[in-house]
Amino acid sequence: MKRIWTIIGVSDVPHSYRWYQSLLGRELSEPAHADFGMVTDDDGTVLVCLHEWGTHEHPTLMSPEIATPGNGLILFFRVDDFDEALRRARRLVGHFEEEPHTNGATGTMEFSVRDPDGYFVSVSAN
Repeated sequence: MKRIWTIIGVSDVPHSYRWYQSLLGRELSEPAHADFGMVTDDDGTVLVCLHEWGTHEHPTLMSPEIATPGNGLILFFRVDDFDEALRRARRLVGHFEEEPHTNGATGTMEFSVRDPDGYFVSVSAN
């Protein structure tokens, strides 16, 4: 099977790493590197990769001033524990971009927040 690894540019990998672990109900830990971390599921599936802006000279990850974080991107997570994810999100952010609602296209509950770098993050019931 092939999988996509979504990599986003962030200003503080350890902080964003813990933020995503908290949102997704993962056990808190430190990323393998100060400039790159992979948040994974129990089976090792990569949920999102966090890459420090400006390291390794990747053209699209040089600077948030060159590439606006999240322009054209929605990080969309389907979770098995929606109510718990909602509680975790309420502890992580002071403002929801979209309060919990039923998505008319999928028929599932979802909400949307912004991560510490401004990316639009939607969480949907599985």
